[in-house]
Amino acid sequence: MLWWVEDGGVTKIHPSMKPLAVLGLGGNALLRRGESPSWALQLERAQHAAQQIARLADQYRLIITHGNGPQIGLLAAQNDEASSPLPLYALGAETDGLIGTLLELALRNALPTYDCATVLTNTVVDPKDPAFDEPTKPIGAVFSEQQAIQLTANKQWVMQPDGPYWRRVVASPEPLRFLQLDSIGHLTEDFRVVICAGGGGIPVVEQTDGSYAGVDAVVDKDSVSALLAVNLDADILMLLTDVPGVMRGFGTPEAQIVRHLTLDDARALHLPNGSMGPKVESCCRFVESTGRSAKITSLDAVSDDGLSTLITANPT
Repeated sequence: MLWWVEDGGVTKIHPSMKPLAVLGLGGNALLRRGESPSWALQLERAQHAAQQIARLADQYRLIITHGNGPQIGLLAAQNDEASSPLPLYALGAETDGLIGTLLELALRNALPTYDCATVLTNTVVDPKDPAFDEPTKPIGAVFSEQQAIQLTANKQWVMQPDGPYWRRVVASPEPLRFLQLDSIGHLTEDFRVVICAGGGGIPVVEQTDGSYAGVDAVVDKDSVSALLAVNLDADILMLLTDVPGVMRGFGTPEAQIVRHLTLDDARALHLPNGSMGPKVESCCRFVESTGRSAKITSLDAVSDDGLSTLITANPT
């Protein structure tokens, strides 16, 4: 805990005095491609993630978002064989409950003096977003080219190449706002760690009569993390991935971490859309909106500023 001395006595600092950090945890933190999707393995990974995140609890109030790529892929594969398949947004909600349970229990064990809360979060998107006409977000299993042709014909899926294989792609519209934003904000005021907006949140659209309805899409979790951090006036955004930061010469023996980028530097980079590109763009959006800093790092290096990329506003 943080402490300060007043009138000769030691007094615990109230958590509302701590800065607020939004942590975006990658979906592969619990399950990586090709691994057996056992509950025991995901539980073990959740416990490791919680131990790393707990290092920040003395310094920050914590909001944790997370990916759900491996989990929703597994559910989508099972759903394909069901006699009454669920809509995609319902599968997203299922993964939020599953991953939220794993992380919440692990965080309660790692931070026994804190409460934890998981909030199933509806992310509002525009039904006219161009992403619905041009799906790009891969989900589910990989298929051969012949299987992809059959799935396109039989299920009207949109399929795209993924290395030597093919995968289904779905719409990934821009997030606009969150229906549970006020509730999430209130939960950060006490000794609570909040888990929310899993997998980019459960996408919904506002209808002409003011009601809401789920929509089949997967919203980018990094974009959601940045928007959530802006909306909640967070002090820092941290996106946690497989590597300790933006790498110069990635994949070569000379690879080095780029430890600091200004907005202009970051926007000038040419990074792949499938990996670091969306993370850097999301960090830039947060920095641009708030004037504060964003960090890209790995889960294991989350408390080590020397193993991260810090993105800051342009110097004045």
